[in-house]
Amino acid sequence: MTLSRTLLLGLLAGATILIGLPIGRLRRPATGLRVLLNAAAVGVLLFLLWDVMSAAWEPIDEALVGMHDGEGGLGPALGYGVLFAGGMALGLLSLVFYEQWMKRRARALTRTYGPGAMVADELVARRGALVAWSPAQRLALLIAVGIGLHNFAEGLAIGQSAAKGDIALAAMLVIGFALHNATEGFGIVAPLAADAEAERPTWAFLGLMGLIGGGPTFVGTLVGHSVTSEPLSVAFLTLAAGSILYVVVQLIGIAGRARRPTLVAYGLLVGLLAGFLTDAIVTAAGV
Repeated sequence: MTLSRTLLLGLLAGATILIGLPIGRLRRPATGLRVLLNAAAVGVLLFLLWDVMSAAWEPIDEALVGMHDGEGGLGPALGYGVLFAGGMALGLLSLVFYEQWMKRRARALTRTYGPGAMVADELVARRGALVAWSPAQRLALLIAVGIGLHNFAEGLAIGQSAAKGDIALAAMLVIGFALHNATEGFGIVAPLAADAEAERPTWAFLGLMGLIGGGPTFVGTLVGHSVTSEPLSVAFLTLAAGSILYVVVQLIGIAGRARRPTLVAYGLLVGLLAGFLTDAIVTAAGV
């Protein structure tokens, strides 16, 4: 398959993330709906966490089976294991340090200008600093980053399949990933819809989140068409897993404060089933 057609497939697979983004512009949804949306996002992200970790673990599992059968040594398993652990640690801890850095910057501005000082708000807004964003917006950004890393690995799979001439597989990957991305867009903006005090996000903000979350599918397709690298795929999958794990912890904390366990359970179930349903469709198609 030509590069231009392969890139079109990557674009189609990533663009469906835009479908769920308008939910973030809901005007002050009822408390029950906010809790349900937040819990459903957790369910979607839990599925993605399982999905990326199982895919990243597969080369390690194969290397260990090969060593057991006498077809390989310990080296590949150790190499992939170090890559797995390093990617998870970097994906998780980098977001922890990022959040701490943002809080320090916000405190520094407060000490400089005083709490509630209009000049501080105007200065930060003019610079477009992330500290001017609401906590819900920053959490949406972190979710988009984690999903973007995951989608880069998906793009690699599309590009590599097309480069090998396996058109049927590439097409089915596009269909499956497009279904996944449609639910991921909702996961990105759920914190915005779940926050009663957050301002409605602008269309520009939603577009930026869509670009961060879905754009890497296109980039990964471009890279995968010319580079076949299982270690690269494992690296991005584990980075995504660490990032998604951090975000899941944050969203679970929000869900716990709502004190609506029944709605939280329903939302988790809906999100998990939505993730597994799209995966089942892809598997049933023979991918």
